[in-house]
Amino acid sequence: MVSAALQICLAYYIIAILDPYIMSWQCLNRPIVVAPLAGLILGDFKTGIIMGASLESIFMGISAIGGSIPADATTSSIIAVAYTILTGADIEAGLAIALPIGTVMASIAGMFTPIWASLAAYWEKLAAECNPRKFAFQTIGFSCLTPLINVVILFFAVSYGVEGLNAFLAGMPTWVMTGLGAATSMMLGVGFAILTSMIWNNEVGIFFFVGYVLVAYLGMATLPIAILGAAIAITMFMGEKRSIDLKNSLASAAAKTDEEDFF
Repeated sequence: MVSAALQICLAYYIIAILDPYIMSWQCLNRPIVVAPLAGLILGDFKTGIIMGASLESIFMGISAIGGSIPADATTSSIIAVAYTILTGADIEAGLAIALPIGTVMASIAGMFTPIWASLAAYWEKLAAECNPRKFAFQTIGFSCLTPLINVVILFFAVSYGVEGLNAFLAGMPTWVMTGLGAATSMMLGVGFAILTSMIWNNEVGIFFFVGYVLVAYLGMATLPIAILGAAIAITMFMGEKRSIDLKNSLASAAAKTDEEDFF
């Protein structure tokens, strides 16, 4: 399993570098990409594809925006696929452990956020020196170091099996797990508050309360609410598009009339 873990970690590290810094954001780190890749490395591409589609459905609405880090979909998907293939477990069992592992991994990543934030003064000082080569070199070097935390965790998780990881988590003191859960919940609240403050206005604010009623009082799931939201968004977009087209056509007609009157 050590050889498989090394290959998995190498693939993860390459994706962690390519995705945010070269290929843009969330092009390669989604479960529908990393799960089949993990299955291909471990010799069971079919299981990887099946689990990739299922895991993408689970994590489809999860995206790290602002301060919100709900779950690490990339690492948890790789661990779930590795667990399923290497131990011969059912796909359902692998899918069941993905979300808890993703939540724990996100909590661990959140613990290092204050460390990265404490370096802001250093980067500001470096930028003030106006040395592009030095700044670029150190930025690239730092970007290559940050994924190593997850790489180490991923290596031990795959090498010694998810059963060992679960046993480790079960053996942790209750107050540690309670603290991690509380921290994750707080980050969720802060992240969504930041996101809401960025997009909030009087025109779309009403839909926030509509969504709350649909969930709290009608008990609707996320998917039907998302479908309703998409339908409303498309309707509003088409209505605004027709209004803009009408205004443009009237303006064009008025300009043409003024030109004819001038001549």
